[in-house]
Amino acid sequence: MTEAPEVTVRYWAAARDAAGAAQELLRADTLAAVITAAADRHGQRLAEVLARCSFLVDEEPAGRRDPATIPLRAGSVVEALPPFAGG
Repeated sequence: MTEAPEVTVRYWAAARDAAGAAQELLRADTLAAVITAAADRHGQRLAEVLARCSFLVDEEPAGRRDPATIPLRAGSVVEALPPFAGG
């Protein structure tokens, strides 16, 4: 079995607070795997924030696509963007 590629995950706003870090390296081959790995590592609070996030993968919006269908490669950058409040 091949090991999943290492990707950078950047957390913004509430996601950063819930993760306790601005970014980290995780091994994952899809966006869904990143979400699962991050939630497993940081707990329910981050899982709840990620459930409301939109995501960028290598600067491209994931949109409403199924995260399991969004592949990652070694060096990919995933950005978790919680809904922003304010004016």
